[in-house]
Amino acid sequence: MQFLKSAWTFLVGVKDALVLLFMLLIFGLLWAAVSSNSPKISVPEGAALNIDLDGLLVDQMSERSPVALISGEPVIPETETAALVKAIRQAAEDPAIKMITLDLDGFMGGGLANLESVGAALDKFKAKGKRVEAWATAYGDDGYYLASHANSIGISPMGAVMISGPGGKGLYFKDALDKLKVDVEVFRVGTYKSFVEPFTRNESSPEAKAADQMLADDIWANWRAGVERQRKGLDMAALLESWPQRVAGANKDQAELAKDAGLVDAVLSEAAWKDALQEKLGKGDDPDVPGDYKRIEVADYWAAKQPISESGPAVAVVHVSGNIVDGEAPAGQAGGDTISNLIHDAVADGDVQALVVRVDSGGGSALASEQIRQAMLEAKKVKMPVIASFGPVAASGGYWVGAGADAIYASPSTITGSIGVFGIIPTFERTLKGLGISTDGVSTTPFSGQPDVAGGLNDPTRALIQGGVEDIYRQFVTMVAASRKMPVAEVEKVAEGRVWSGSRAKQLRLIDQYGDLDAAVREAARRAGIKGEPRVVTMAPAEPLLLQLVNRLTGAESGGAAPADALARAVAASRMRAAAQVQAAIAVAKGPSIQAHCMTCVRFGVPQPAGDPPASVTSLVKARLGL
Repeated sequence: MQFLKSAWTFLVGVKDALVLLFMLLIFGLLWAAVSSNSPKISVPEGAALNIDLDGLLVDQMSERSPVALISGEPVIPETETAALVKAIRQAAEDPAIKMITLDLDGFMGGGLANLESVGAALDKFKAKGKRVEAWATAYGDDGYYLASHANSIGISPMGAVMISGPGGKGLYFKDALDKLKVDVEVFRVGTYKSFVEPFTRNESSPEAKAADQMLADDIWANWRAGVERQRKGLDMAALLESWPQRVAGANKDQAELAKDAGLVDAVLSEAAWKDALQEKLGKGDDPDVPGDYKRIEVADYWAAKQPISESGPAVAVVHVSGNIVDGEAPAGQAGGDTISNLIHDAVADGDVQALVVRVDSGGGSALASEQIRQAMLEAKKVKMPVIASFGPVAASGGYWVGAGADAIYASPSTITGSIGVFGIIPTFERTLKGLGISTDGVSTTPFSGQPDVAGGLNDPTRALIQGGVEDIYRQFVTMVAASRKMPVAEVEKVAEGRVWSGSRAKQLRLIDQYGDLDAAVREAARRAGIKGEPRVVTMAPAEPLLLQLVNRLTGAESGGAAPADALARAVAASRMRAAAQVQAAIAVAKGPSIQAHCMTCVRFGVPQPAGDPPASVTSLVKARLGL
């Protein structure tokens, strides 16, 4: 009998191995077939580089589910800023490219620091005597910022320009939690650590509101300055102040009003815009299609121009994007293990001479943030220059990571700082009591069974957690003081969880230089003694084979572009920000008990949802209970 059982186990193992080998063979054949059928892409002479900027402009694209791609489930498209900037700069030097056409009809936004990088690349393109033509049905803040860098801005006769400026209201859950009889135990250090306020208040504290107002004013000033440099004579503040009266007092469409105000240059349909481009550039590959002008899409252009293989001294770029979490995480999130391993891989690469850590994160786990910083310090131990490049957001745990670098580069519009720590533990003793459920038990120490989310925390546990928060805060402040070569007392004045714009941060010595990712790469290369234009190696988690195959087979097409009219776009952005705030609250409730995170950054950052929004705050409670 034992022999038969062993034989059967052996046969089942053989069967499983054969199935696995068969699946690997199928995937290999599919991959080979897809790869071999990839056509050689050529760049037509005298063409436009067409940038059809659908969805969001991001630092690092999020890893998407193969099931979602296969099923056609709508996914918001993403464009990586660094790749787009590099393509524009390459096109500026390419005699085959005559123009850039900037189709912003599906654009949903991006952080101002990234918009500034793309705008600067467009300016360099124009400096070569080439034109940029932009068009959209309607423009919001982010779309208009990019369009302002064009030689000509077109808008649909049915469209409008709707500029709102940074700001808006956050979500506060205290009354909802009280109705659900959920108690939230909060432990924090810092007057301005407002991340916990949605759990404890029904409105922003005066201190947090004053800090948020300063941040919003700084970002708005930078946005206006960028637009007004491009559109000479435009006073955006005065124009917006008078806009309701202009609309009410004129018997004109809003698109024509925008033209009269100097916001746009031409009111024309998309078909008319393309017809005009066809006259300037000639007909495209399919002359039977009306308005098909000679162009190459930016993804095809990037594929055509990207070198097949490179070697020699390089600067490695590691992205810390999204929520910082413990352990492993896919692209679009920053797992402590994942990012530290990528840094170790870069150090072990014989060609890599310097490291740039690009941060676009409002923080998360303090433990994972420190793990990433330690990996950066290990790179510095082997005499490798390490530069931090801050994107749209680098606050709390994001700033913690940056403190591991030799120097920090940021944009004046970067949202940064938030040097503070908090702890949060929801407890449900009142909820359970309302259901007729009580708790009881025995203990051997003051900490037996603590922290008790069912029966509540006791005073010794509260003291222990508060002491832990204060200890990590002291470490945070001391570490920043050592990194920035500042007295601890000086750091304490700008810490306490307060969020700053990049321009304020530079005045406060929290960053070293203004500059985008390219500037940080050049500085890293200079410190490493690399001559000429540095080769850049982007370190990223490997995509699963199945996802790579699905991307090839489907072309990674996604849905979910921006609504057509201006008001709908503003409503969509507001909905996404609200969803992101609820998701952030859930992430805090489910996350580590002690965190370095920035709620303000969710409100002022890219309006990117982190999954499907829950139906109500009840979902937050269920998430914490694991229901």
